[in-house]
Amino acid sequence: MPEVIDSSVAYLALKAAQKLYGKAPVALQADESKRVQTMAQKQHQLETRVLATPEARDAMVPPSTIAAAMQEIRGRYPNADDFAADLAQNGLDEAGFANALEREMKVEAILEKVGTRAESVSDTDVDLYYQYHPEQFRRPETRQVRHILITINDSIAENTRDAAHKRIAEIAARLAKEPQRFEEQALKHSECPTALDGGKLGDLPRGKIFPELDTALFELKAGEVSGVLETEIGFHVLRCDAITEAGVLGFAQAKPHIRKVLEQKRKRATQQAWVKQLLEGK
Repeated sequence: MPEVIDSSVAYLALKAAQKLYGKAPVALQADESKRVQTMAQKQHQLETRVLATPEARDAMVPPSTIAAAMQEIRGRYPNADDFAADLAQNGLDEAGFANALEREMKVEAILEKVGTRAESVSDTDVDLYYQYHPEQFRRPETRQVRHILITINDSIAENTRDAAHKRIAEIAARLAKEPQRFEEQALKHSECPTALDGGKLGDLPRGKIFPELDTALFELKAGEVSGVLETEIGFHVLRCDAITEAGVLGFAQAKPHIRKVLEQKRKRATQQAWVKQLLEGK
């Protein structure tokens, strides 16, 4: 039916616009819109060919799956009217959107079916991959780190440079005596969103945070708290919670990951070869 085709193209254009430019189709410049529409038309033509193959005969998407996906998408909007308005702005209505979503899921199901034809991965394949790619299994030293941030903002009295430094210095002094209070102090005083998680930044290798913080972090011992540190956004105090030494991931640990990677590569290669034959009309 023509309306389904139009909805599918509009749906694909919406996805392409978000992927390429992070914008809705209506917000695109003329050259951006042309590129998006061309991509959507090509994708639609490919999907049409996929859906006409023998592999598509038994492919189906359960109505419950479509309903669950639609419910999840509707839940991103404050109410049903906002959802409908956003769809209309992008040339869609709810029925057309659901049809396009079902079409996309059916194509994905067909490609998954084709992917099952890929050659299986043997233990020898896994072993050889581990032996010939040692660089992938070197684990760098990492530090579990938390921080407290007081920003510098001269338009706010308590965040002028002097005031911010005084505040962070008081926090640092308390933590020098009682480092176990770090999470409590982060929750009370830090102006970073991580405050809600006790200032937790995560388990980090070198080079992932501001250089001034990075240098200090990798000089700390586990459980130690830094002095006051300054970056372009303000003043910080760090605590190193734990240290994981650099090492090499053993074969037993790496094996499940290697197998999964090789299986995914072979599946993609099988799918790509099938699509290529489809486009070439073989």
